Amino acid sequence: MTAPAPLDPQLLDILVCPVTKGPLEYDRAAGELISRAAKLAYPVVDGVPIMLPERARAVEG
Repeated sequence: MTAPAPLDPQLLDILVCPVTKGPLEYDRAAGELISRAAKLAYPVVDGVPIMLPERARAVEG
């Protein structure tokens, strides 16, 4: 299994959660962008964030 692609830090600076418009955290090990406020994890596929709420998974915390 290969490690998820790194995400450009500049991209992370401008992306926000489409639900809350709040900040996101990149979990490189899981290959996801996490919105703590919305409790959602958005997948990153081949270095491209999929920022669709219907594609996100629910997270605890």
